[in-house]
Amino acid sequence: MVNATRHRVVIVGGGFGGLAAARALRKSDVDVVLIDRMNHHLFQPLLYQVATALLAPGDIAPALRDVLRKQRNARVVLGNATELDVRARTVRVELPDRRHEVVGYDSLVVAAGSADSYFGHEQWREVALPMKTLSDAVRLRSRLLTAFENAANAHDPAERARWLTIAIVGAGPTGVELAGQVAAMARTGLRHQFRDIDPASARVVLIDAVDTVLPPFAESLRAHTAKKLGRLGVEVVLNRMVAEVDQEGVLLRAKDDSQGRLSARTVVWAAGVRPADFADQLVKATAVPTDKKGRVRVEPDCSLPGHPEIFAVGDLANLDDLPGLAAPAIQQGGHVGEVIRARLGERTAPPRFRYRDRGTMATVSPGDAVADLRGLTLRGLIGKAAWIAVHLAFLVGWRNRIAVLAEWGWLLTTGRRSQRIILEAADEGMARRKS
Repeated sequence: MVNATRHRVVIVGGGFGGLAAARALRKSDVDVVLIDRMNHHLFQPLLYQVATALLAPGDIAPALRDVLRKQRNARVVLGNATELDVRARTVRVELPDRRHEVVGYDSLVVAAGSADSYFGHEQWREVALPMKTLSDAVRLRSRLLTAFENAANAHDPAERARWLTIAIVGAGPTGVELAGQVAAMARTGLRHQFRDIDPASARVVLIDAVDTVLPPFAESLRAHTAKKLGRLGVEVVLNRMVAEVDQEGVLLRAKDDSQGRLSARTVVWAAGVRPADFADQLVKATAVPTDKKGRVRVEPDCSLPGHPEIFAVGDLANLDDLPGLAAPAIQQGGHVGEVIRARLGERTAPPRFRYRDRGTMATVSPGDAVADLRGLTLRGLIGKAAWIAVHLAFLVGWRNRIAVLAEWGWLLTTGRRSQRIILEAADEGMARRKS
């Protein structure tokens, strides 16, 4: 029950930042209202493993109500925050049954995250599949597995080749990790599964307009990643912009304006993100300044300029130009919780937010990862061990940690993937593709 006399903290978004803020207030004399469009907390760093049939959706997406079940001062609202009234201090929420609820707040934490950006080409979305939500990953899993089925049914060699070509746009961590897993799935996970095709003959093409894979990483790790991807059979195409995407493939443009076409029936978009839609409402209601990416600029305590009662954390906030990763969001969310507690007199005021950088990492294959830990570079099995430890630590819930670790162990020992499930019937897939 919500106490009308207690300080109410409304949190928009149940991702890393929002959940961290809610947990930081678990012992505080406040009412916490967590609003999210989905009923689960999504561990996005492992989303590509759902898309490549390695993990089950539930392994990386515990229900928010279950996560917060022991936090008596927390209430979860399933709905989409659509409007913000800063004068009345209310958030308007559209509920699943299309009704609307107006939720008042004393403190507001906006942790709505980010969405895919097609850089002004939204018409590409249906063809170049995004990978931002759990439903995106499940849909991509079906698309990838169906591509191999269609290749097996194709009699024309050119048509078969088109089905066996998978283009991934974006050579950052998400694109690299997805490319490595798709290649591994084709070469080992689907081995002996087909009689008419060799899945290992699939072309996995990683595309980016920049001149290197994993731009944020150290040069030695970028070189290691490129070499390892080559050994997996991934074709890396750099210095090429995507000029057009359709159901037959992608049109690529070089810096000298020369063009070339890649025929591919499966295209995945991992090239860019933008702040979530609620960021527009936040800017409209507060006139807060934004950076060139649309992220709102915040004060050193993560509050909005001129609105100390409103905080923004994670992907939609710009504080010290931090990257849109899980670690900054978690630390910002926790910091906001401490700031609110200090304002209520429950603790001393914390110093300005300072990010504790523990490094960046990316997995290249089931047995290889790269990590840049504040100057310490790791690769290969050592990098993979560090990658596993960090991801298990950030994953919410012991049940999920055990399930994920078991699937990883099964993959390493057998090469097989247990989630090779296409959810839609064959005729449903054909109808959707024609429409």
